[in-house]
Amino acid sequence: MKYKYLLFDLDGTLTDPREGITTSVQYALRAFGIEETDLDKLTPFIGPPLRESFMQFYGFTIEQAETAVEKYREWFRPKGIFQNSMYPGIKEMLEMLRENGKILAVASSKPQIFVEQILHHFGIYQYFTVIVGSELDGRRDTKEEVVAEALRQLKESGMQETVASKAVMIGDRKFDIAGGKEHGLITAGVTFGYAAEGELEEAGADFVVDTVEELGRLLMQ
Repeated sequence: MKYKYLLFDLDGTLTDPREGITTSVQYALRAFGIEETDLDKLTPFIGPPLRESFMQFYGFTIEQAETAVEKYREWFRPKGIFQNSMYPGIKEMLEMLRENGKILAVASSKPQIFVEQILHHFGIYQYFTVIVGSELDGRRDTKEEVVAEALRQLKESGMQETVASKAVMIGDRKFDIAGGKEHGLITAGVTFGYAAEGELEEAGADFVVDTVEELGRLLMQ
């Protein structure tokens, strides 16, 4: 078996969270007197840590970014988390991979409590041996830290072989590719998420796939 341990990003990889994330960002910006009516301009918030995005895209200080994240969650917790859809074919792919002996994990920069809620909501929680997200207080929010914790938990779950030697990090943004490469993992980028054109190739993804079906064939190796 070429690939055994499969680490999946969540947003833009397993589910399409566009509506929920962008409307939550819109709500947070409104608290600062910024009215953004074009939600397409807010899609870069899908993937990276929220604090960094508020600072990068709107010039917020760290204190303003912390407040913006709190406002974001005011909308996200009751509404935005469910303004989300699973990409067609994902559940079937996960089931096929598990039936063929693959060990699945989630490695997301989204707070873990939200990751688990979303996985339960879509009925795919049970496919994952390890689920890792960030902490609500901002700890472990870089993809490198998330991947490190996922690998640690995989190794502690009783597996004898070196996990990274047969592990793949799958995601839709450059952050996912960088996080996987930091730990010596094979990396697979998916173009049906939110990467800009050429982003995944420029980040050095080992594979770039365009569909869920193509991803499933790759990971079955």
